Amino acid sequence: MLLDEPLDFEKEDPLLPKARPAKRKKVIGLDDLLEDFFASGKDDLKASGIESKHGSKGYNSDDEDKKVKEKEIKFRKFVEEYEEQKSPSVLSVTGVENCQLLKSFCANEHLGFDLNIEQGEGFLEGLLVDGWLLKLVLLHGSVEDSIASWALTKLLYSCNKKFRVAASDFWDSVLSLNEADKLSVDIGHFPSYSVLKSAILNYGYIFDNCTEVSTSESVIADDGPPQNIIEWLKITSACCKIRNVHSIFSSSEAEELLVIVISLFLDRQLEGLLLILGDCLSSLILYFNSSEWESSCLIVAQSISQRVTMDLNCLRIVDCITGTDYRSKFLRSQLALQFLKVSFGLKVANVEKILKSVMSINVKDKDCNFFSLYVYLVLMDNLLFSSDAFRDKHAIINSWRNYLRNCSTQIGCTDWRLYASKVRNKASYLLQGAVLRRSAGGDSLPVQ
Repeated sequence: MLLDEPLDFEKEDPLLPKARPAKRKKVIGLDDLLEDFFASGKDDLKASGIESKHGSKGYNSDDEDKKVKEKEIKFRKFVEEYEEQKSPSVLSVTGVENCQLLKSFCANEHLGFDLNIEQGEGFLEGLLVDGWLLKLVLLHGSVEDSIASWALTKLLYSCNKKFRVAASDFWDSVLSLNEADKLSVDIGHFPSYSVLKSAILNYGYIFDNCTEVSTSESVIADDGPPQNIIEWLKITSACCKIRNVHSIFSSSEAEELLVIVISLFLDRQLEGLLLILGDCLSSLILYFNSSEWESSCLIVAQSISQRVTMDLNCLRIVDCITGTDYRSKFLRSQLALQFLKVSFGLKVANVEKILKSVMSINVKDKDCNFFSLYVYLVLMDNLLFSSDAFRDKHAIINSWRNYLRNCSTQIGCTDWRLYASKVRNKASYLLQGAVLRRSAGGDSLPVQ
């Protein structure tokens, strides 16, 4: 035995470090998923068979068939989504060599370095990360469509953070305005609505007119929000800020983007991005012309009210509109109005009918739904006081203040019904705000 070899008892020592086998990385394809699917189906059938022998006597083979059919339907949907996914376009080596921007600088002896365009896309990625691509574009004064499309693809789909950030900085500079309020460079390929909508869907978000906003279960992960969502918000905001120079989106497209961004406030994974979300929301609100804002605002509010359920989520939607300008206040008021209209099943948004419906709720009733009343109180306050539309409606305002006073005084401190104390405290808080507005406006309450 050699002296360097371990003794017999050392071979069996569990404290000695053992070399771990290297993990094999395998690219999972559609065929592999298909095999796993049928294998798991067989395992489920075996397990259910064993369970039927030793478990309950009510075993039925029809239940097995139903479960298998459900799995087949789910898998078929997954295959369809898998096949519909479009792989991001990349520039080939030939495409880089034919790029006029790079060819125009290849023969420049004063550039200070060689442009090795034969390296293909890797060379272009190096230029992007180092900032030289932007410098070349600024020197050239224009951006080719191929370069613009390639940089946008990196921004929206790249898993490499360096590429995403560099592409975002590139587009932010390209879409920035100079002192004359004109674009710094000539550009013909702008980020379109279809490209941005396709990207947000690929991130796993589902926006359906007939259902509430949700996130695809297959895309939800524990490691945070989608990687490219920050860059998506930034490029959307940048596109809106150049409306006076170039109108990228139509009114209907801007409305849909505004609905998407407002809906993103419901994603708790994005709570750390509220500043970026708020900036994008403000840019989209300011994108509309004065003549089209009110009609577009109504369309957005109606779309949101049909997608979001009448619970605390609708309050989160209203609270996310934090701007103090006229447009933000009007949007917040319209959102509250549409939520209340849908909740009471009204075909036409009538404020007087909505107010009567809310005030008909008796807090002394044993079957009073305090949770719904809590939501109604917050929405009514936003409806009446977010904008100046009801400033001169003294009868409506006074009736609402009286109802708030009743809610704050008629619910006892010992009332332990669910949300009863929250309604009492919220009504008292809103009543104080109404009193302050009355003092500022100079109107008075009727003497009780």
